[in-house]
Amino acid sequence: MFQYYLKLSWLSIKRTPMLSALMVIAIGLGISVSITVLTVDYLMSKDPLPGKSHKLFHVQLDTYNKGNTDSAPGGLPYQLTYQDLMNLSRSEIPSKQSRSLRSGFSVIPEKVGLTPFSRSARVIDNDFFEMFKVPFLFGSPWEDEVNNKAKKVVVIAKRLNDKLFDGENSVGKTINLDKQLFTIVGVIDTWEPTPRFYDVNNGAFSDTEQLFIPFSLIPVLELPSWGSNNAWKSEVFESYEDKLRSETMWLQYWVQLDTKAKQEEYREFLAGYVEQQRPLGRFEKEDAKTDIKDVVQWMENNRVVSDDNSVLVGLSFMFLAVCMLNTIALLLAKYLKRAPEVGVRRALGASKLEIFTQHIVDVGLIGLAGGALGLLLGQLGLLGVKSLYANYERLVNMDLTLIATAIGLAIGASIIAGLYPAWLICRTNPSIYLKTQ
Repeated sequence: MFQYYLKLSWLSIKRTPMLSALMVIAIGLGISVSITVLTVDYLMSKDPLPGKSHKLFHVQLDTYNKGNTDSAPGGLPYQLTYQDLMNLSRSEIPSKQSRSLRSGFSVIPEKVGLTPFSRSARVIDNDFFEMFKVPFLFGSPWEDEVNNKAKKVVVIAKRLNDKLFDGENSVGKTINLDKQLFTIVGVIDTWEPTPRFYDVNNGAFSDTEQLFIPFSLIPVLELPSWGSNNAWKSEVFESYEDKLRSETMWLQYWVQLDTKAKQEEYREFLAGYVEQQRPLGRFEKEDAKTDIKDVVQWMENNRVVSDDNSVLVGLSFMFLAVCMLNTIALLLAKYLKRAPEVGVRRALGASKLEIFTQHIVDVGLIGLAGGALGLLLGQLGLLGVKSLYANYERLVNMDLTLIATAIGLAIGASIIAGLYPAWLICRTNPSIYLKTQ
């Protein structure tokens, strides 16, 4: 029976090509706008590490003294001081941990034809790679001992490896960074998380770093920060050591806490650490807060998906609703024109349910065509977003979930739009039209 309904629907579309085309275009436009906005919002807000994000926590301390506050949501600084970071990293509660800094180097290539260029670097502990599921193409992270004993080793990204070594296995070779030779121990495969959830406060949609070096090199090489630096008091730095001992907040810290018990234990540890620091003249606030936020909470706290995105999603669906209202008007015009034909079918024994079902299949087929058109126009819209906003480059590809959502939305919206016209036409009184034949 369903195949019969499809056949009737196809014949109906062929009999009214202009009306059918207008409906497909109306649905396609509504779907394209909705799916374009929805795709960007979905990819920006989805869980970047399913199954693991609830175990990884960003650490925050209210380092400010009395009379000083931070304007960040929750009143807690986004980053930590070097002295706090080093003290906290001695805890054995986390199963894994990584200190983190965004820095950079001048790359001086040996390859003929290449001139020196700069690249950002992520200064981390080796647990970072496993914590954030960074895939390796060649080699592996550096040894655990390098986390505390500085050694000039580096993990490079595939893009940089392709540029410097033509994509070959470069493990064991050296790379010149700021006129210092680093030994390559690993090459990571393509890894471009969007948003860059491990450091959203220094650019959630910035490019992923192409150099990864041990955190232990910070005091040795006196590495600069290529990220944000915040402080609650004025300090004079006569040496790099002064910055390390200062109250400047310029570093991040992630810990992996696998169970609720570990999470509670770590919260107690942070509270105890604040009390331990008070005799040293730090954390003067009586209500000095500490907090840990998992990956999703951290993205929400940093407002990776702004309120403007939610407004745009709402507006896009309002536009879809307008398109569907136009579709209803077109369906009424199309179906009422066919009232005599429906009257004859009713007189020949077709039930109201059969007439109603056939017309629902009709609008569903039109919705499917509109959904396909909407996907095509939506992809063009995403390419427009890419050309306007360079940092959104990795937010322009629909996955299977979004494609299914677009098709389902188109068919569902079409069926909803067709309910009233289909109900109206199935109530046709056969006798009225039989008298006119």
